Amino acid sequence: MEFIKKNYQGVLLAFVIALAASFLGDQFKLVGGPVFGILLGLLIAFIPRKESFASGIQFTSKKILQYAVVLLGFSMNLYQIFAVGKQSLLIILATITTALVVSYFISKKMNIPSNVSILVGVGSSICGGSAIAATAPVIDAEDEEVAQSISVIFLYNIIAAILFPIFGQLLGQNDIGFGMWAGTAINDTSSVVAAGQTWSLAHGSDVALHYATIVKLTRTLAIIPITLALSFYRSKKNVDTNVKMRETFPWFVLFFLLAAIISTVFEINEVIVSNLTILSKFMITMAMSAIGLNTNLVKLVKSGAKPLLLGFCCWISIMLVSLAMQKLLGIW
Repeated sequence: MEFIKKNYQGVLLAFVIALAASFLGDQFKLVGGPVFGILLGLLIAFIPRKESFASGIQFTSKKILQYAVVLLGFSMNLYQIFAVGKQSLLIILATITTALVVSYFISKKMNIPSNVSILVGVGSSICGGSAIAATAPVIDAEDEEVAQSISVIFLYNIIAAILFPIFGQLLGQNDIGFGMWAGTAINDTSSVVAAGQTWSLAHGSDVALHYATIVKLTRTLAIIPITLALSFYRSKKNVDTNVKMRETFPWFVLFFLLAAIISTVFEINEVIVSNLTILSKFMITMAMSAIGLNTNLVKLVKSGAKPLLLGFCCWISIMLVSLAMQKLLGIW
């Protein structure tokens, strides 16, 4: 009862905002609920509120975000992912490595905070908002850093969903080649699906959409080693401040993997999986709403140019490396 009394106001506020954001996300699928959640949260943050909201908002932005990532695991069939994903594994490894390296060196040159650099890097290379959601608690990122990174990823998601089918046509890609390219070089799942669907409708085949989606899900599994590595690095870096590995270890990522294994082994009913996925997306929207509520919009705008440039460099480098690897492997 003490927990409920302490947190219900902030959780309820984030819940109400998430309802509105989810509705808007359904109307404008290319934008999505989480982005609307952040935007609405940022706007409502200007309205003065009681201090009693703080605890619940903090709980939503941290813990509910982790629970949402765990539920995402139930949407994954590892057999299917490995069957198609093994063809794109080298491309995925190359693009992820490229994004992280580019993010690291550019952030050093431009004095971008390390947390923002990491979040933009993993968001660009793995799976957009989901990767940022999984990584933020591990590196103890501030809400403003998460909001900033999500905003950067969102911008290039929109651009990619619109331009990729056009670029693919100009490059003369086939269905498999475009599916691989979209799956490895577009940040967020929603934009991957949007680009794949656009291509498939134009070419009268679902091959590109199928490959793009599965390759994207394969990329999502990279959340596991990346977050574990970051957790290990943080524990070693803070050895003098008594930060132990068990304190920074992202246990929720292991539950994410366990959920994927359960979904694969027991072949859970599609209706149940669909409902869990919907719940997970809503919880992410709640968390993003809470992050918006905790973010100073003025400060966010003032510091936004460098992360935008960082995101652009990551995005372009991933696009080019993906195409180069496809040429090298004879896929396109």
